[in-house]
Amino acid sequence: MNSTGFSSRKPLRVALLGCGNVGSQVARILLEDAGNLGLRAGAPLELTGIAVRSLDTTRDARIPRELLTLDAEALVEGADLVIELMGGIEPARSLILRAIEHGASVVSGNKALLAQDGPALYEKADAAGVQLSYEAAVAGAVPILRPIRDSLSGDRIRRVLGIVNGTTNYILDQMDSTGASFEDALKDAQALGYAEADPTADVEGHDAAAKAAILASLSFHTRFALENVHCEGITTVTAADIAAAKDDGYVIKLLAIAEFWNDDGGEPGISVRVHPTLLPRTHPLAAVHGAFNAVFVEAENAGELMFYGQGAGGTPTASAVLGDVVSAARRMVLGGPGRTETTTGHVPARGIDTVSTSYSIGLEVADQPGVLARIAQIFAENGVSIETMRQRIDQTGQDGAPTAELRIVTHRAVEASLAATVQQIAGLPVITAVTSVLRVEGI
Repeated sequence: MNSTGFSSRKPLRVALLGCGNVGSQVARILLEDAGNLGLRAGAPLELTGIAVRSLDTTRDARIPRELLTLDAEALVEGADLVIELMGGIEPARSLILRAIEHGASVVSGNKALLAQDGPALYEKADAAGVQLSYEAAVAGAVPILRPIRDSLSGDRIRRVLGIVNGTTNYILDQMDSTGASFEDALKDAQALGYAEADPTADVEGHDAAAKAAILASLSFHTRFALENVHCEGITTVTAADIAAAKDDGYVIKLLAIAEFWNDDGGEPGISVRVHPTLLPRTHPLAAVHGAFNAVFVEAENAGELMFYGQGAGGTPTASAVLGDVVSAARRMVLGGPGRTETTTGHVPARGIDTVSTSYSIGLEVADQPGVLARIAQIFAENGVSIETMRQRIDQTGQDGAPTAELRIVTHRAVEASLAATVQQIAGLPVITAVTSVLRVEGI
Protein backbone atom coordinates (compact mmCIF):
# COMPACT_ATOMS: atom_id res chain seq x y z
CA MET A 1 0.00 0.00 0.00
CA ASN A 2 1.33 3.48 -0.81
CA SER A 3 1.40 6.46 1.56
CA THR A 4 -2.04 7.66 0.48
CA GLY A 5 -3.71 4.42 1.43
CA PHE A 6 -4.96 4.12 -2.14
CA SER A 7 -5.15 0.32 -2.28
CA SER A 8 -7.40 0.13 0.78
CA ARG A 9 -9.97 2.61 -0.43
CA LYS A 10 -13.33 1.53 -1.73
CA PRO A 11 -13.57 1.93 -5.52
CA LEU A 12 -15.64 4.81 -6.86
CA ARG A 13 -18.31 3.50 -9.21
CA VAL A 14 -18.27 5.36 -12.54
CA ALA A 15 -21.21 5.25 -14.95
CA LEU A 16 -20.74 6.38 -18.55
CA LEU A 17 -23.72 7.62 -20.59
CA GLY A 18 -22.93 7.42 -24.29
CA CYS A 19 -20.35 5.49 -26.26
CA GLY A 20 -19.86 7.59 -29.37
CA ASN A 21 -16.64 9.15 -30.62
CA VAL A 22 -15.78 10.77 -27.27
CA GLY A 23 -17.47 8.24 -24.99
CA SER A 24 -15.61 5.29 -26.48
CA GLN A 25 -12.27 7.04 -25.90
CA VAL A 26 -13.22 7.90 -22.32
CA ALA A 27 -14.12 4.25 -21.69
CA ARG A 28 -10.89 3.02 -23.28
CA ILE A 29 -8.71 5.32 -21.17
CA LEU A 30 -10.62 4.52 -17.98
CA LEU A 31 -9.95 0.83 -18.58
CA GLU A 32 -6.38 1.00 -19.92
CA ASP A 33 -5.05 3.64 -17.52
CA ALA A 34 -7.10 2.74 -14.45
CA GLY A 35 -4.06 2.48 -12.20
CA ASN A 36 -2.68 5.95 -12.86
CA LEU A 37 -6.11 7.58 -12.81
CA GLY A 38 -6.90 5.94 -9.50
CA LEU A 39 -3.63 7.10 -7.96
CA ARG A 40 -4.34 10.69 -8.99
CA ALA A 41 -7.92 10.48 -7.75
CA GLY A 42 -6.98 8.82 -4.46
CA ALA A 43 -9.25 5.82 -4.99
CA PRO A 44 -9.77 3.18 -7.68
CA LEU A 45 -12.15 4.22 -10.46
CA GLU A 46 -14.39 1.33 -11.49
CA LEU A 47 -16.29 1.68 -14.77
CA THR A 48 -19.49 -0.14 -13.88
CA GLY A 49 -21.32 0.25 -17.17
CA ILE A 50 -21.90 2.20 -20.37
CA ALA A 51 -25.44 3.21 -21.31
CA VAL A 52 -26.12 3.03 -25.05
CA ARG A 53 -29.16 3.31 -27.30
CA SER A 54 -28.42 0.06 -29.14
CA LEU A 55 -26.37 -3.00 -28.28
CA ASP A 56 -25.88 -3.85 -31.96
CA THR A 57 -23.90 -0.79 -33.06
CA THR A 58 -20.33 -1.49 -34.13
CA ARG A 59 -17.93 -0.11 -31.54
CA ASP A 60 -14.27 -0.03 -30.58
CA ALA A 61 -13.21 -3.65 -30.02
CA ARG A 62 -11.40 -2.59 -26.84
CA ILE A 63 -14.72 -1.82 -25.12
CA PRO A 64 -15.96 -4.99 -23.30
CA ARG A 65 -19.44 -5.81 -24.53
CA GLU A 66 -20.53 -6.85 -21.03
CA LEU A 67 -20.25 -3.22 -19.90
CA LEU A 68 -22.94 -2.07 -22.36
CA THR A 69 -26.49 -1.60 -21.10
CA LEU A 70 -29.78 -0.11 -22.26
CA ASP A 71 -30.87 0.66 -18.71
CA ALA A 72 -29.36 4.11 -18.17
CA GLU A 73 -31.52 4.88 -15.12
CA ALA A 74 -30.39 1.83 -13.15
CA LEU A 75 -26.79 2.52 -14.10
CA VAL A 76 -27.02 6.12 -12.84
CA GLU A 77 -28.71 5.14 -9.58
CA GLY A 78 -25.83 2.81 -8.68
CA ALA A 79 -23.02 5.25 -9.46
CA ASP A 80 -20.83 7.57 -7.40
CA LEU A 81 -19.80 9.54 -10.47
CA VAL A 82 -21.68 9.88 -13.78
CA ILE A 83 -20.12 10.91 -17.09
CA GLU A 84 -22.76 12.23 -19.51
CA LEU A 85 -21.69 12.23 -23.16
CA MET A 86 -25.02 11.52 -24.83
CA GLY A 87 -25.60 15.03 -26.15
CA GLY A 88 -28.97 16.65 -26.74
CA ILE A 89 -31.45 17.80 -24.14
CA GLU A 90 -33.37 14.63 -23.24
CA PRO A 91 -32.85 12.11 -21.79
CA ALA A 92 -29.52 13.69 -20.77
CA ARG A 93 -31.14 16.32 -18.54
CA SER A 94 -33.34 13.81 -16.70
CA LEU A 95 -30.44 11.42 -16.16
CA ILE A 96 -28.18 14.19 -14.82
CA LEU A 97 -30.90 15.28 -12.41
CA ARG A 98 -31.42 11.68 -11.30
CA ALA A 99 -27.66 11.32 -10.70
CA ILE A 100 -27.61 14.50 -8.61
CA GLU A 101 -30.64 13.36 -6.59
CA HIS A 102 -28.80 10.11 -5.79
CA GLY A 103 -25.73 12.01 -4.58
CA ALA A 104 -23.51 11.37 -7.60
CA SER A 105 -21.16 13.96 -9.04
CA VAL A 106 -21.54 14.58 -12.76
CA VAL A 107 -19.11 15.29 -15.59
CA SER A 108 -20.69 16.46 -18.84
CA GLY A 109 -19.59 17.64 -22.26
CA ASN A 110 -23.11 18.66 -23.27
CA LYS A 111 -22.81 22.34 -24.27
CA ALA A 112 -26.34 22.53 -25.68
CA LEU A 113 -27.91 21.34 -22.43
CA LEU A 114 -25.67 23.50 -20.25
CA ALA A 115 -26.38 26.59 -22.34
CA GLN A 116 -30.13 25.98 -22.16
CA ASP A 117 -30.56 24.60 -18.63
CA GLY A 118 -27.20 25.12 -16.97
CA PRO A 119 -28.49 27.54 -14.29
CA ALA A 120 -31.10 25.01 -13.08
CA LEU A 121 -28.58 22.15 -13.10
CA TYR A 122 -25.97 24.20 -11.22
CA GLU A 123 -28.57 25.07 -8.58
CA LYS A 124 -29.53 21.42 -8.11
CA ALA A 125 -25.88 20.37 -7.82
CA ASP A 126 -25.16 23.14 -5.29
CA ALA A 127 -28.16 22.13 -3.19
CA ALA A 128 -27.07 18.47 -3.22
CA GLY A 129 -23.42 19.30 -2.48
CA VAL A 130 -22.15 17.41 -5.52
CA GLN A 131 -19.81 18.41 -8.30
CA LEU A 132 -21.05 19.33 -11.80
CA SER A 133 -18.04 19.68 -14.13
CA TYR A 134 -18.04 20.45 -17.85
CA GLU A 135 -14.57 21.37 -19.11
CA ALA A 136 -15.15 19.39 -22.31
CA ALA A 137 -18.24 21.47 -23.19
CA VAL A 138 -16.11 24.35 -24.50
CA ALA A 139 -13.07 24.07 -26.80
CA GLY A 140 -12.46 20.32 -26.45
CA ALA A 141 -9.02 19.61 -24.99
CA VAL A 142 -8.24 23.29 -24.37
CA PRO A 143 -8.22 23.87 -20.58
CA ILE A 144 -10.20 27.10 -20.30
CA LEU A 145 -13.14 26.71 -17.90
CA ARG A 146 -11.17 25.76 -14.79
CA PRO A 147 -8.57 28.52 -15.35
CA ILE A 148 -11.41 31.05 -15.62
CA ARG A 149 -13.28 29.64 -12.63
CA ASP A 150 -10.28 29.01 -10.37
CA SER A 151 -7.03 30.62 -11.53
CA LEU A 152 -8.67 33.95 -12.43
CA SER A 153 -11.20 34.00 -9.59
CA GLY A 154 -9.14 36.69 -7.84
CA ASP A 155 -9.17 38.94 -10.90
CA ARG A 156 -11.75 40.83 -12.97
CA ILE A 157 -12.21 39.52 -16.48
CA ARG A 158 -13.11 42.30 -18.88
CA ARG A 159 -13.43 40.46 -22.18
CA VAL A 160 -13.26 36.98 -23.65
CA LEU A 161 -12.78 36.35 -27.38
CA GLY A 162 -12.99 32.74 -28.50
CA ILE A 163 -12.59 30.63 -31.62
CA VAL A 164 -14.62 27.78 -30.18
CA ASN A 165 -15.90 25.96 -33.26
CA GLY A 166 -13.33 24.03 -35.26
CA THR A 167 -15.59 23.46 -38.27
CA THR A 168 -16.12 27.14 -39.00
CA ASN A 169 -12.50 27.99 -38.31
CA TYR A 170 -11.42 25.35 -40.80
CA ILE A 171 -13.83 26.69 -43.44
CA LEU A 172 -12.77 30.32 -43.00
CA ASP A 173 -9.10 29.34 -42.90
CA GLN A 174 -9.44 27.44 -46.18
CA MET A 175 -11.20 30.40 -47.77
CA ASP A 176 -8.38 32.66 -46.59
CA SER A 177 -5.43 30.43 -47.50
CA THR A 178 -6.67 28.93 -50.79
CA GLY A 179 -9.28 31.39 -52.06
CA ALA A 180 -11.97 28.68 -51.93
CA SER A 181 -15.65 29.59 -51.86
CA PHE A 182 -17.72 28.92 -48.76
CA GLU A 183 -19.45 26.01 -50.48
CA ASP A 184 -16.20 24.35 -51.56
CA ALA A 185 -14.56 24.83 -48.15
CA LEU A 186 -17.62 23.31 -46.47
CA LYS A 187 -17.50 20.25 -48.76
CA ASP A 188 -13.83 19.84 -47.91
CA ALA A 189 -14.61 20.05 -44.17
CA GLN A 190 -17.32 17.41 -44.55
CA ALA A 191 -15.00 15.09 -46.48
CA LEU A 192 -12.42 15.35 -43.68
CA GLY A 193 -15.01 14.72 -40.97
CA TYR A 194 -14.81 18.22 -39.47
CA ALA A 195 -18.37 19.06 -40.53
CA GLU A 196 -21.53 17.00 -40.19
CA ALA A 197 -23.75 16.09 -43.14
CA ASP A 198 -26.09 18.75 -41.75
CA PRO A 199 -23.66 21.51 -40.72
CA THR A 200 -26.34 23.97 -39.58
CA ALA A 201 -25.39 24.04 -35.90
CA ASP A 202 -21.82 24.94 -36.82
CA VAL A 203 -22.12 27.31 -39.78
CA GLU A 204 -25.09 29.22 -38.33
CA GLY A 205 -23.16 29.80 -35.11
CA HIS A 206 -25.46 27.85 -32.76
CA ASP A 207 -22.69 25.61 -31.42
CA ALA A 208 -20.45 28.61 -30.70
CA ALA A 209 -23.37 30.47 -29.10
CA ALA A 210 -23.92 27.68 -26.59
CA LYS A 211 -20.25 27.80 -25.66
CA ALA A 212 -20.37 31.61 -25.42
CA ALA A 213 -23.15 31.37 -22.82
CA ILE A 214 -21.03 29.00 -20.72
CA LEU A 215 -17.91 31.18 -21.02
CA ALA A 216 -19.86 34.30 -20.08
CA SER A 217 -21.45 32.64 -17.05
CA LEU A 218 -18.09 31.63 -15.61
CA SER A 219 -16.21 34.77 -16.61
CA PHE A 220 -18.71 37.23 -15.13
CA HIS A 221 -20.15 35.18 -12.24
CA THR A 222 -23.66 35.56 -13.64
CA ARG A 223 -25.90 32.90 -15.13
CA PHE A 224 -26.39 33.42 -18.87
CA ALA A 225 -28.44 31.17 -21.12
CA LEU A 226 -28.55 30.71 -24.89
CA GLU A 227 -31.33 33.28 -25.18
CA ASN A 228 -28.90 35.96 -23.98
CA VAL A 229 -26.51 35.39 -26.89
CA HIS A 230 -26.73 37.37 -30.15
CA CYS A 231 -25.88 34.85 -32.88
CA GLU A 232 -24.86 35.17 -36.54
CA GLY A 233 -23.22 32.47 -38.66
CA ILE A 234 -20.73 32.46 -41.52
CA THR A 235 -22.97 31.50 -44.45
CA THR A 236 -22.99 35.07 -45.78
CA VAL A 237 -19.19 35.41 -45.79
CA THR A 238 -17.99 35.41 -49.40
CA ALA A 239 -14.66 34.84 -51.09
CA ALA A 240 -14.74 38.56 -51.95
CA ASP A 241 -15.04 39.42 -48.24
CA ILE A 242 -12.05 37.21 -47.47
CA ALA A 243 -9.97 38.73 -50.26
CA ALA A 244 -10.85 42.29 -49.25
CA ALA A 245 -10.01 41.51 -45.62
CA LYS A 246 -6.62 40.14 -46.67
CA ASP A 247 -5.89 43.25 -48.75
CA ASP A 248 -6.59 45.40 -45.68
CA GLY A 249 -4.48 43.29 -43.32
CA TYR A 250 -7.35 41.41 -41.65
CA VAL A 251 -8.54 37.83 -41.32
CA ILE A 252 -12.16 36.77 -40.76
CA LYS A 253 -12.94 34.50 -37.79
CA LEU A 254 -16.18 33.38 -36.18
CA LEU A 255 -15.76 34.73 -32.66
CA ALA A 256 -17.63 34.08 -29.45
CA ILE A 257 -17.37 37.33 -27.48
CA ALA A 258 -18.33 38.00 -23.87
CA GLU A 259 -17.59 41.53 -22.75
CA PHE A 260 -18.19 43.73 -19.72
CA TRP A 261 -19.66 47.16 -20.53
CA ASN A 262 -19.90 50.19 -18.27
CA ASP A 263 -18.97 52.98 -20.65
CA ASP A 264 -22.08 55.13 -20.62
CA GLY A 265 -22.40 55.85 -16.91
CA GLY A 266 -25.50 53.68 -16.66
CA GLU A 267 -26.04 50.19 -15.30
CA PRO A 268 -23.15 47.80 -16.07
CA GLY A 269 -23.95 44.96 -18.43
CA ILE A 270 -22.49 42.00 -20.29
CA SER A 271 -22.61 41.63 -24.07
CA VAL A 272 -22.57 38.01 -25.25
CA ARG A 273 -22.42 37.54 -29.00
CA VAL A 274 -21.26 35.29 -31.83
CA HIS A 275 -20.61 36.62 -35.33
CA PRO A 276 -18.02 36.71 -38.14
CA THR A 277 -15.36 39.23 -37.15
CA LEU A 278 -12.44 40.96 -38.81
CA LEU A 279 -9.23 40.65 -36.80
CA PRO A 280 -5.89 42.29 -37.61
CA ARG A 281 -3.43 39.66 -38.76
CA THR A 282 -1.18 40.72 -35.89
CA HIS A 283 -3.75 39.58 -33.31
CA PRO A 284 -2.90 36.23 -31.63
CA LEU A 285 -6.25 34.71 -32.65
CA ALA A 286 -5.53 35.45 -36.32
CA ALA A 287 -2.84 32.74 -36.25
CA VAL A 288 -5.27 29.98 -35.21
CA HIS A 289 -5.53 27.76 -38.28
CA GLY A 290 -7.43 24.66 -39.35
CA ALA A 291 -9.86 23.10 -36.90
CA PHE A 292 -7.99 24.34 -33.81
CA ASN A 293 -9.65 26.38 -31.06
CA ALA A 294 -8.34 29.25 -28.96
CA VAL A 295 -9.70 31.54 -26.27
CA PHE A 296 -8.22 34.99 -25.64
CA VAL A 297 -8.91 36.46 -22.19
CA GLU A 298 -8.39 40.06 -21.12
CA ALA A 299 -8.27 40.48 -17.33
CA GLU A 300 -7.81 43.61 -15.26
CA ASN A 301 -4.66 42.45 -13.47
CA ALA A 302 -3.39 39.41 -15.36
CA GLY A 303 -3.61 41.23 -18.68
CA GLU A 304 -3.90 39.23 -21.89
CA LEU A 305 -3.93 35.42 -21.82
CA MET A 306 -4.47 32.91 -24.61
CA PHE A 307 -5.42 29.23 -24.41
CA TYR A 308 -4.91 27.17 -27.59
CA GLY A 309 -5.32 23.57 -28.68
CA GLN A 310 -7.45 20.93 -30.36
CA GLY A 311 -11.11 21.81 -30.05
CA ALA A 312 -12.66 18.53 -31.16
CA GLY A 313 -12.00 14.84 -31.68
CA GLY A 314 -12.54 11.81 -29.49
CA THR A 315 -9.15 11.58 -27.79
CA PRO A 316 -8.53 15.33 -27.15
CA THR A 317 -12.02 15.82 -25.75
CA ALA A 318 -11.69 12.67 -23.65
CA SER A 319 -8.64 14.28 -22.05
CA ALA A 320 -10.80 17.17 -20.81
CA VAL A 321 -13.50 14.77 -19.58
CA LEU A 322 -11.04 12.68 -17.60
CA GLY A 323 -9.47 15.76 -16.06
CA ASP A 324 -12.88 16.56 -14.62
CA VAL A 325 -13.36 12.94 -13.55
CA VAL A 326 -10.10 12.89 -11.57
CA SER A 327 -10.85 16.27 -10.00
CA ALA A 328 -14.38 15.25 -8.96
CA ALA A 329 -13.19 11.89 -7.66
CA ARG A 330 -10.43 13.55 -5.64
CA ARG A 331 -13.00 15.82 -4.01
CA MET A 332 -15.15 12.82 -3.16
CA VAL A 333 -12.18 11.07 -1.54
CA LEU A 334 -11.11 14.10 0.51
CA GLY A 335 -14.61 15.36 1.26
CA GLY A 336 -16.05 18.84 1.00
CA PRO A 337 -18.80 20.43 -1.08
CA GLY A 338 -18.91 20.25 -4.85
CA ARG A 339 -17.69 23.16 -6.95
CA THR A 340 -19.64 24.09 -10.07
CA GLU A 341 -19.66 27.85 -10.57
CA THR A 342 -19.13 31.11 -8.73
CA THR A 343 -22.20 33.28 -9.17
CA THR A 344 -21.95 36.32 -6.94
CA GLY A 345 -24.73 38.47 -8.34
CA HIS A 346 -26.55 39.38 -11.48
CA VAL A 347 -25.10 41.60 -14.19
CA PRO A 348 -27.73 41.99 -16.90
CA ALA A 349 -27.14 41.00 -20.50
CA ARG A 350 -26.92 43.96 -22.84
CA GLY A 351 -28.48 43.80 -26.29
CA ILE A 352 -26.05 44.12 -29.15
CA ASP A 353 -27.60 47.46 -30.18
CA THR A 354 -26.18 49.07 -27.03
CA VAL A 355 -22.55 47.94 -27.29
CA SER A 356 -19.68 49.66 -29.01
CA THR A 357 -17.91 48.08 -31.95
CA SER A 358 -16.38 48.89 -35.34
CA TYR A 359 -17.76 48.08 -38.78
CA SER A 360 -16.11 47.19 -42.05
CA ILE A 361 -18.57 48.15 -44.80
CA GLY A 362 -18.30 47.15 -48.44
CA LEU A 363 -20.14 49.37 -50.93
CA GLU A 364 -20.59 49.41 -54.68
CA VAL A 365 -21.26 53.01 -55.68
CA ALA A 366 -21.73 55.11 -58.79
CA ASP A 367 -18.43 56.59 -59.92
CA GLN A 368 -19.45 60.24 -60.03
CA PRO A 369 -18.64 63.48 -58.23
CA GLY A 370 -20.13 64.09 -54.78
CA VAL A 371 -20.65 60.44 -53.81
CA LEU A 372 -18.03 60.39 -51.09
CA ALA A 373 -19.32 63.65 -49.64
CA ARG A 374 -22.89 62.29 -49.37
CA ILE A 375 -21.66 59.11 -47.69
CA ALA A 376 -19.46 61.06 -45.27
CA GLN A 377 -22.40 63.31 -44.36
CA ILE A 378 -24.51 60.32 -43.29
CA PHE A 379 -21.65 59.03 -41.13
CA ALA A 380 -21.37 62.42 -39.45
CA GLU A 381 -25.13 62.70 -38.87
CA ASN A 382 -25.06 59.40 -36.96
CA GLY A 383 -21.99 60.29 -34.91
CA VAL A 384 -19.82 57.66 -36.61
CA SER A 385 -16.31 58.52 -37.74
CA ILE A 386 -14.33 56.81 -40.49
CA GLU A 387 -10.96 55.28 -39.67
CA THR A 388 -9.94 54.12 -43.15
CA MET A 389 -11.44 54.17 -46.63
CA ARG A 390 -10.20 52.30 -49.68
CA GLN A 391 -11.56 52.91 -53.18
CA ARG A 392 -11.14 50.87 -56.35
CA ILE A 393 -12.55 51.98 -59.71
CA ASP A 394 -12.51 49.09 -62.12
CA GLN A 395 -16.09 47.97 -62.42
CA THR A 396 -19.05 48.56 -64.70
CA GLY A 397 -22.63 48.61 -63.45
CA GLN A 398 -25.61 46.89 -65.01
CA ASP A 399 -26.44 50.02 -67.00
CA GLY A 400 -22.90 50.23 -68.35
CA ALA A 401 -21.99 53.20 -66.13
CA PRO A 402 -18.72 53.02 -64.19
CA THR A 403 -18.92 52.04 -60.53
CA ALA A 404 -16.45 52.09 -57.66
CA GLU A 405 -15.89 49.69 -54.80
CA LEU A 406 -15.52 51.29 -51.38
CA ARG A 407 -14.28 49.56 -48.23
CA ILE A 408 -14.81 51.65 -45.11
CA VAL A 409 -13.62 50.77 -41.59
CA THR A 410 -15.16 52.89 -38.84
CA HIS A 411 -13.93 53.95 -35.45
CA ARG A 412 -15.77 52.33 -32.54
CA ALA A 413 -19.35 53.50 -32.17
CA VAL A 414 -22.61 52.25 -30.71
CA GLU A 415 -23.98 49.34 -32.73
CA ALA A 416 -27.36 51.00 -33.21
CA SER A 417 -25.69 54.06 -34.76
CA LEU A 418 -23.58 51.91 -37.04
CA ALA A 419 -26.60 49.90 -38.20
CA ALA A 420 -28.59 53.10 -38.84
CA THR A 421 -25.67 54.50 -40.86
CA VAL A 422 -25.57 51.43 -43.10
CA GLN A 423 -29.34 51.50 -43.58
CA GLN A 424 -29.33 55.15 -44.63
CA ILE A 425 -26.37 54.73 -46.96
CA ALA A 426 -28.08 51.76 -48.61
CA GLY A 427 -31.02 54.04 -49.44
CA LEU A 428 -28.93 56.52 -51.42
CA PRO A 429 -29.62 56.39 -55.17
CA VAL A 430 -25.86 56.43 -55.86
CA ILE A 431 -25.38 53.16 -53.93
CA THR A 432 -25.55 50.15 -56.24
CA ALA A 433 -25.17 47.59 -53.43
CA VAL A 434 -24.03 47.12 -49.86
CA THR A 435 -21.77 44.15 -50.51
CA SER A 436 -20.80 43.32 -46.93
CA VAL A 437 -21.05 44.46 -43.32
CA LEU A 438 -18.65 42.85 -40.83
CA ARG A 439 -17.71 43.82 -37.29
CA VAL A 440 -14.07 44.50 -36.43
CA GLU A 441 -12.28 43.67 -33.17
CA GLY A 442 -8.71 44.03 -31.99
CA ILE A 443 -8.04 47.54 -33.28
